[in-house]
Amino acid sequence: MDKQSKEFLYKYLNNPSPTGFETSGQRIWLDYITPYIDTYISDTYGTVVGVVNPDAPYKVVIEAHADEISWFVNYIDDKGYIYVIRNGGSDHQIAPSMRVNLFTKKGIVKGVFGWPAIHVRKQKEDAPSLKNIFIDIGASSRDEVEQLGIHPGTVITFQDELFELNEKYLVGRALDNRMGGFMIAEVARRLSEQKVKLPFGLYIVNAVQEEIGLRGAEMICRRIKPDVAIVTDVTHDTNAPMYEKKDSGDISAGMGPALSYAPAVQNNLRDLIIDVAEKNSIPFQRRASSRSTGTDTDAFAYSAEGVASALISLPLKYMHTTVEMVAKQDVEQVIQLIFETLKTLEAGQDFRYIK
Repeated sequence: MDKQSKEFLYKYLNNPSPTGFETSGQRIWLDYITPYIDTYISDTYGTVVGVVNPDAPYKVVIEAHADEISWFVNYIDDKGYIYVIRNGGSDHQIAPSMRVNLFTKKGIVKGVFGWPAIHVRKQKEDAPSLKNIFIDIGASSRDEVEQLGIHPGTVITFQDELFELNEKYLVGRALDNRMGGFMIAEVARRLSEQKVKLPFGLYIVNAVQEEIGLRGAEMICRRIKPDVAIVTDVTHDTNAPMYEKKDSGDISAGMGPALSYAPAVQNNLRDLIIDVAEKNSIPFQRRASSRSTGTDTDAFAYSAEGVASALISLPLKYMHTTVEMVAKQDVEQVIQLIFETLKTLEAGQDFRYIK
C-alpha cells in the first residue's frame, strides 16, 4: 500500500458514515476515484457509482456498501440523559463506557455511554440492554441537551479510529464495510494506472443503507440494470474464540478471500472467479450460506431480471464492534482477485446454466 492509498484509507475509514447519513464519506470516496473513471452517478438516497466506458451495452458492477451501524437519539429525560435505538445492527452489550459523537446541525457533540460501577450493580439484573444504556453529554437537563442541537433522530457513532496491530492487521470501527469501498476504489485505480482497456462498462458502486436491509443496492440495481455483479463485503473469522465451526464454517483472517456458495451466488460466475484465483496463485477460502448471503449480493441476484452475482468476502474479526480487525494481506488479495477477474471477463459473457 503506497502513501496515496494509505492516506485515503485512513481518511475514509475514520470519517463517520452512519446508515442514512453517508454523504461525507461518499464525497471522500468519489474525490479519490474521480481520476480513474469517465463519469459518475449519484442517486436520491446517496449511492455513488464511478463509471468506466459508460456507453458500453454490457454492464459489470463491482460493489461495496458505504454505511456503518450507529444509533439514534430516541428519548431525552429531564436530567439530560439520552436513551437510544439502533440504526442497523448496533450492539448494546459493548456500548457501556464507549465514547460517542452526536451529529447535529451545530456540529459534533461529544458524549459517553455511561454505566454504574461494578460494585453497585447486580450482575445479572443489570446487564446492558436497549432499555438501560444511556448517553451522558455532561448536561443537567433536557433543555440543555436540546440547546446543543440534539433531538430525537440525532444520529450517533462510536468514536474509535483506525490503527495497525502487529504490522499485520488493520483495526477499527466500520471496517464493515468501508474497507470494501476502499478495495473497489483501489481496483479502479489499478485498472487506470495499468491502462487496462475493458470491453464492457464498469460500474464501481458504493451503495448506501446495506445495514438496514440492502436498500441502496436494490435502488441502484434497478437504475443500472447490470449484467454481472461482483460484491465484496466482510465475513466472520470463525477461528476467533466463541465461534462454532460446525455452525459458522471455517474461515480465518490471513488465509485469503472467502468465496460463497449460496442460492444467490451464480455458480458459473463464482467458478470463473475460482479459476482466476487459481491461475494467479491467489489463496482463497470457501463458505456456504443456506438461504441468503445477508449481503448486497442478494439485492442484485434477486432483482427483477436476475443479475449473475458473486460474493468475495473479506474475513473479519469482531464484527459490529469498535475493534473490527482484518489482515492487510487479505485486503490486497481481494483487490487483486477482483482486478484479475475483471481482466478475464468478456463483453456479452453469458452465464446462463441452460443455453
